[in-house]
Amino acid sequence: MTLKEYNFNYSLNININKHVILFLHGFMGNINEFDEAIKLLNEDFSYLILDLPGHGKTQVLGSDEYYKIEPTAQAIINLLDELKIDKCYLIGYSMGGRLALYLTLHFPERFIKVVLESASPGLATEAERLERVRRDAQIAKKLSRTIIQTDFAAFLSNWYSQPIFGLIKNHPEFERLLENRLQNHLIELTKSLKFMGTGNQPSLWEKLKDNTTPLLLLAGEKDEKFKDINTEIANICKIAQLKLIRNTAHNIHFENTVEFVQNLKYFFKK
Repeated sequence: MTLKEYNFNYSLNININKHVILFLHGFMGNINEFDEAIKLLNEDFSYLILDLPGHGKTQVLGSDEYYKIEPTAQAIINLLDELKIDKCYLIGYSMGGRLALYLTLHFPERFIKVVLESASPGLATEAERLERVRRDAQIAKKLSRTIIQTDFAAFLSNWYSQPIFGLIKNHPEFERLLENRLQNHLIELTKSLKFMGTGNQPSLWEKLKDNTTPLLLLAGEKDEKFKDINTEIANICKIAQLKLIRNTAHNIHFENTVEFVQNLKYFFKK
C-alpha cells in the first residue's frame, strides 16, 4: 500500500536540531487538537500534526476499508517515510491513542518514546467487541440523521455530558472546543466511527507484554474507566508508567494543558 489511498492534511514544523513529535487526535478532533500544547512545546521540539481519516480536511481516496486502523497505521508510516522522518516521539489521544498503540506495537523501530492519553488496547473479547459495534452503530445512526449544524451542536453537547468527560462543559474554553469539532463532516465522522471504532479494532492486549518502546500512560484522575484500563496496561507492560493528572477527566491536554506538557517534557528528556 502507498499513500495514493489517502490525501492527508498535515502540518510539519521541522528544526534539524529538535526531535519530531507526531500528534494523533481523538474522535471528532482535527489538526488543531493540540494547538495549545504545541505552543508550550515549540521551543524544544519539532512537530507533525495531521487530520486522521474521517476528520478535518484529510481525504480517503480508496474504499471505506481505508478508514480502518491497520491501513491508516501503514499510511502514517508511509507518510513518515515520504517526509524522511526515520524516528520520532508519538502522542495519541483517545482514538488517536489506540492508533498510537497499534503503531508502537507494529512499528516499534519508528518511535523513540510514546505517550498514550486516555487510550486503550481495544476490547479483549469477541462479545465485548460485538456489543461495542452495536453501540457505535447507534451513535453513527444519530450522526447520520444530524443534517444541520444546530443539530450537530446539540449532539456534541450530549456527547460531552458523558461521565468520562467529567466537568469539561464548565471549562472556560469549552465553546472553542465545540467550534473545533463543528469543522468536521458528519458523513466522514460516521465512517471513522464505523471502521475505526473500538469494536472494529483488533485487540492489542496480548501484544502488550512484548512491547519494547517506553510508554507514558496518562489518565485523568476523574476518569474512572480509563484509570482502570491504564492501570491494567501498566501491570501487563513493565516498560509502561502510569501518571494520573489532577483536575482532569478524559480530555487531559485540553483541561490541564500545563501539567500535560510538563509530563511530556519530563518523559521525553529523561
